[in-house]
Amino acid sequence: MATLTDIGLAAAINILSAIAFLIAFAVLRLQPINDRVYFPKWYLKGVRGSPTRSGTFVHKFVNLNLRSYLRFLEWMPAALRMPEPELIDHAGLDSAVYLRIYLIGLKLFVPMAILAFAILVPVNWTNSGTLENSKVEYSDIDKLSISNIPLGSQRFWAHLVVAYAFTFWTCYVLLKEYEIVASMRLHFLASEKRRPDQFTVLVRNVPPDPDESVSELVEHFFLVNHRDHYLTHQVVFNANKLAKLVKTKKQMQNWHDYYQLKYDRDPSKRPTRKTGFLGLCGDEVDAIEFYTSKIDELSEKEATERETIKHNSKSIMPAAFVSFRTRWGAAVCSQTQQTRNPTLWLTEWAPEPRDVYWQNLAIPFVSLTVRRLTVAVATFFLTFFFMIPIAFVQSLANIEGIEKVVPFLKPIIEEKTIKAFIQGFLPGIALKIFLILLPTILMLMSKFEGFTSLSVLERRSASKYYLFILVNVFLGSIITGTAFQQLNSFIHQSATEIPKTIGVSIPQKATFFITYVMVDGWAGIAGEILRLKPLIIYHLKNFFLVKTEKDREEAMDPGSIDFASSEPQIQLYFLLGLVYAVVTPFLLPFIIIFFALAYAVFRHQIINVYNQEYESGAAFWPDVHGRIITALIISQLLLLGLLSTKHAANSTPLLLVLPVLTIWFHRFCKNRYEPAFVKYPLQEAMMKDTLEHAREPNLDLRAYLLNAYVHPLFKDEDDDDSFSGGGEQEYENKLVPTKRQSRKNTPVPSKYNGSSSPSLPDIVKEQL
Repeated sequence: MATLTDIGLAAAINILSAIAFLIAFAVLRLQPINDRVYFPKWYLKGVRGSPTRSGTFVHKFVNLNLRSYLRFLEWMPAALRMPEPELIDHAGLDSAVYLRIYLIGLKLFVPMAILAFAILVPVNWTNSGTLENSKVEYSDIDKLSISNIPLGSQRFWAHLVVAYAFTFWTCYVLLKEYEIVASMRLHFLASEKRRPDQFTVLVRNVPPDPDESVSELVEHFFLVNHRDHYLTHQVVFNANKLAKLVKTKKQMQNWHDYYQLKYDRDPSKRPTRKTGFLGLCGDEVDAIEFYTSKIDELSEKEATERETIKHNSKSIMPAAFVSFRTRWGAAVCSQTQQTRNPTLWLTEWAPEPRDVYWQNLAIPFVSLTVRRLTVAVATFFLTFFFMIPIAFVQSLANIEGIEKVVPFLKPIIEEKTIKAFIQGFLPGIALKIFLILLPTILMLMSKFEGFTSLSVLERRSASKYYLFILVNVFLGSIITGTAFQQLNSFIHQSATEIPKTIGVSIPQKATFFITYVMVDGWAGIAGEILRLKPLIIYHLKNFFLVKTEKDREEAMDPGSIDFASSEPQIQLYFLLGLVYAVVTPFLLPFIIIFFALAYAVFRHQIINVYNQEYESGAAFWPDVHGRIITALIISQLLLLGLLSTKHAANSTPLLLVLPVLTIWFHRFCKNRYEPAFVKYPLQEAMMKDTLEHAREPNLDLRAYLLNAYVHPLFKDEDDDDSFSGGGEQEYENKLVPTKRQSRKNTPVPSKYNGSSSPSLPDIVKEQL
């Protein structure tokens, strides 16, 4: 059981680690040789030049201005100085709204901490003898918690009143934030520059037709049903095999450049490598010639595969990006059902071109249901069976568990300093290490599900990660940790007393979460700004591979906000804060420090480092709101269960009202604000179309949209037009040309479409 001394030692270790990371960052960021690592966003924007181009040889690598080192913390006020509207213009709405999640944490928990320490801590601390007379283990921290209140005490009314206050305050903050973010999103969409996705929808599950190709069928369908608004379309190709060839060729080219550069530096010796597995075995050959032959071979395969995709109908998927003349037309199409059969001609807003995950567009639509069912089952087993190793880690991450496994270390472990280190630091770092690979596994599962945009992939992966954290990190740590710590009490008491022991023990688990917050939320966030891994990789690439300024730019790795893993981790802090605000308020200051430090660090990273892969217009916000609401309901239910074990019969029934009110509040916010994140108002679309037509009456929209959704592997080709669908045409006689034959002459009747007459009414009937 961690004591105040253990927590103090853990805090000292993590504070010193965080300070060391920040000082190292402050020094490294000033060195000219590291400028592209710590300010890559400004290089990508073209507004920052390399400081290594002028000055003496030493000045190109080391900053010798001693005065600049005295201002090593100037990055923090500089990061906070940029106004939010300017931040949105600079980094996008996604980044600005992501930062507001940290602000919500400060808005929630700073007032909560003040109220809790003013009311609940004195109420808890002034009891005497409650824990001393119990049979459970406890520490000085537990005297500040609800565990120190005797059974049936009238003091539980204070906790009930504060729980109501915290609930209403949380709902008020969430309501205001939802309103602000929804307004920011609508304003962003209204004021944003023209983008291809504003005019485009993604059409899935195009029905097969023996008479027409997918491209012809798509053009025919939309000329009939959206004849006043349809402009052009781009069919979807299965280019996954080509993408693998291009990726392999790029790897071979990198190795070729590496050996060529090595040879240029020392022409006296030709570099060699072995032809076997990973270059470790086989015949020894000239490395440059080996990779040159590999590149030539892959180039031939790549050209062959490109031709196959162009001319093989099996390479065309039953899907297309369909573009319209107006935003209004795209909004109507994306938000309506196209045919009587709701499983065909499925339309949705197209992601922006940067956001498209092209590999999943090649997945047949009919297999998506099976894939998602498979992933749901896999997520269930991963989540609940992962509790076994986490329980094992929890059992070892305490004094008793270690002494049982390695009894010969008992004399060393019992040393005061080592014991404090183990109890105050080891549990948090053990859990942190255990979860390193989890986000990667969950992202692979989300990709297998078949979602077609990076933003949706990240949101789905974040949902899985949050479920995992909720079940394993939070509930699992409480249940398994309590069971191991109070095992002796469980064994030597009757079954009817066990719920009471758990009720007293759950607040005591706050010490474990305090250590986790310090490891992950203090030292971890400070380590984020240091960017040690990108720093090392950049200098390795710069030394071995970089030959030109373009190579140096490609060596930069600005990265982006990892929403799939970072947002669920933030939600864990919301969950801990809301659960323990009433139970053990001593946890709140540690969470407040996390939110304050993380806000400053990520604001700096967003301004100077991160280069977002896509812009979703804060589409993730309903998920953020829903998870905070979930945490609030969990905190209310846990408090309800805890008070029931405390024989607080008078106050317990009143707690039943809080979950009901919270769910009603969530439904209200969902109905009132969530449509702004999933639909585009037709009024807004018409206004934007009208303004654009007035400002640019001669705009050639077809040229702008023609190749916007061509697969990136084909964008550099000269014959891009061969990949585009139908163009803009005017049909004054309202007849839609079709390549379909008459039914009398068609060997195989068309199952979904067909026409025995070219007249428009008959065609419309066939489409229905």
